[in-house]
Amino acid sequence: MNIGCHVSIAKGLPAGRQGIEKAPKIAHKLGCEAVQIFTRSPSGGSFSEISGETAKNFKENCQRLGIKNIYVHTPYFINLASKNNRIYYGSINSIRKELERASELGAKYVMTHLGSAKDLGEEKSLKKITDALEKIFEDYSGSAKLLIENSAGAGQIIGSDFKQIGKIFSSTPDFDEYLAGICLDTQHSFASGYDWRNDFNNCIEALDKNIGLKNIKLIHSNDSATDFNSHKDRHANIGQGKIGLEGFEKLAAFAKENDIDMICETAYPGVIEDIKILKEMRDRKNNAQ
Repeated sequence: MNIGCHVSIAKGLPAGRQGIEKAPKIAHKLGCEAVQIFTRSPSGGSFSEISGETAKNFKENCQRLGIKNIYVHTPYFINLASKNNRIYYGSINSIRKELERASELGAKYVMTHLGSAKDLGEEKSLKKITDALEKIFEDYSGSAKLLIENSAGAGQIIGSDFKQIGKIFSSTPDFDEYLAGICLDTQHSFASGYDWRNDFNNCIEALDKNIGLKNIKLIHSNDSATDFNSHKDRHANIGQGKIGLEGFEKLAAFAKENDIDMICETAYPGVIEDIKILKEMRDRKNNAQ
C-alpha cells in the first residue's frame, strides 16, 4: 500500500514547466511512493504526443526514485452521457487516448468521471455509458486499465451513489475486460452522503454490497472543506476538514488491509504534511500488528 499525491506537469508550483518526465522527481521531493498526473491539460485543447524518449525517461525516473505506481486522470470535460455526439464521441476518444498514453508511461490505471444525466435522465444515461465503455475498448491492447471515480453529486452528475456505479458494472458485458473497478474519492463520497467520520462500517458495507471491496483499486484521500451530504466538491488537507483525523485513521487501516494505494489531491504545500500523516497512520497499524 503506497501513499502519494497528484503532481502537476504544467506551469506553476510545484512541478513548474518541467513536463511529464520530471514529475517523478517532484513526487519524490514531496514524499510520494506513488504518483498521479494528467498527461495533458485537464481542461482539454491540443496536446503533444508522448515521445519514446519521454516515456523511457519517465519510467526510469520512477524506478530510480522509488515511485512504485503511476496513475493518470482523464480531463474534466468527459461526459459519456451527453446527447451531443461531439461531446459523447470526444469523451470516448479522449479516454481511449489516455489509456494508450498511460500504457506508454507504464501507468497502472486511468481514472475518469462519467458525466451528467441532465440530457437523458438516469436510466438512458447509464445505458449510454455502458455502450461508451464498450466503444472505448474496441481493439484495445494497452496495459493500463480504467477506473470509475465516484462524484460529489452536484446537479445530476453520475456516480455519486454507489448503487449507480454498481448498475454500470452489472450491466456492462464482460465487465472485467472493460473496467478494473473504482477510484474511491473520500471527499466526494462524504459530500454525497457517506459518512466516514461517524458511520464508517455502514459505508464499507454499502461499497461491498453495490460494488465489491475487491473492485476498489485506488483511494483519493481528501478531507472535506464542505459539510456532510453537501454535494459540493471541495477538498481540504487531511485533518483540517469535516472528515477529520479519526475518519482517515479508519480509511488508512482499510487501505492497508486491502493493499489499496492512497493519493492525495490536496493543495501544495499542505499536501507534504498530508502524505506524512497518512504514512504515520499506515505505520502505526504495522506496529500494532
